[in-house]
Amino acid sequence: MAANGAECEQPQKRLGPKDKQNGSSTDSSLRERKQLDREERLSLVLWKRPFITLQYFFLETAITLKEWTWKLWQRRGVVFLTVVLFSLFSLAYSIEGAHQEYVQHLEKKFLWCAYWVGLGILSSVGLGTGLHTFLLYLGPHIASVTLAAYECGSVNFPEPPYPAQIVCPEDEALQESISLWTIMSKVRLEACMWGAGTAIGELPPYFMARAARMSGADPDDEDYEEFEEMLEHSQSAQDFASRAKLAVQNMVQKVGFFGILACASIPNPLFDLAGITCGHFLIPFWTFFGATLIGKAIIKMHIQKLFVIITFSKHIVEQMVSLIGVIPGVGASLQKPFREYLEAQRTKLHNPAGDGAAAGESWLSWVFEKVVLVMVCYFILSIINSMAQSYAKRLQQKKYSEEKTK
Repeated sequence: MAANGAECEQPQKRLGPKDKQNGSSTDSSLRERKQLDREERLSLVLWKRPFITLQYFFLETAITLKEWTWKLWQRRGVVFLTVVLFSLFSLAYSIEGAHQEYVQHLEKKFLWCAYWVGLGILSSVGLGTGLHTFLLYLGPHIASVTLAAYECGSVNFPEPPYPAQIVCPEDEALQESISLWTIMSKVRLEACMWGAGTAIGELPPYFMARAARMSGADPDDEDYEEFEEMLEHSQSAQDFASRAKLAVQNMVQKVGFFGILACASIPNPLFDLAGITCGHFLIPFWTFFGATLIGKAIIKMHIQKLFVIITFSKHIVEQMVSLIGVIPGVGASLQKPFREYLEAQRTKLHNPAGDGAAAGESWLSWVFEKVVLVMVCYFILSIINSMAQSYAKRLQQKKYSEEKTK
């Protein structure tokens, strides 16, 4: 079955002018059939059809690994050079010497940057459902640094344990005046790396639309089909959502680099449409990616950082906790765990690792950890469902191809 799935990767040709003259009934029946096939694929989820979903997931995984292996073999020169460079770095890493200090520093920075870039890609790509890593990881990290900076009077946290754990510096001479710029500078690297990851995650819609436009193939992608329908009915769009999508499409198409930059610089759930638009109209790669990278990794990230830092500034947090106590009836009971949590965090900041007993975890941190765990598990399930649906689409495309050859 895997072989059959692999054989159906040939894209379908887009209907030509002669085919479009066959009548609206043929087009309507084709659209209805595609809609039914799409609904059938979407029903392929673990909680409805677990066995067939897992089977299709493993088959799609095997096909994907085979495709990647073949692509690596086609670029074996680059792969060989990469292996040689990796071997040299491994050799330098294992040999003792004065250079080890610099090697360890580079290793630490590389892993730290790769971690945040990876989280950014997961947030942007999502394989069907984005893992909101800003809310789960980067936002809490910036909030923790902000609270610690105001409590410690410094951002010169000892390394280690930072960034795994934030501890106030013991030397009072390191204390300094805390400003927004000080905290923003402390978290700039991880924030920009996360933003760069989100920019990289926007590339698949661009490449998909570009390949479809250049080859004339129909990618059978829902977002791309919606984009084409929007172009066909652009004059008759009435609802707000359609007008918003058209506004994004027109801005990107007419303004170019600065239009893409404007769309990427603000939280924009319609940015996938910008990538599809750029690919469809064959906008150069570096125009699209350059504007996206600048917008997401620099402009947008500084806006988001500023918002989180202001929100979790010491006086703002104290005011919010005080306002919770004003709620009639349940205010006092709700306020208590928040105060206990903040006090526990302050205690941890002044207790280096290994000195005394760690402060007990509050139910707030326990709930947050469980929320993160649930979202990560759901993200993994969505990947399994998405890959199973991709294999089902392969089978449907193979069926279409066989019918055309009859």
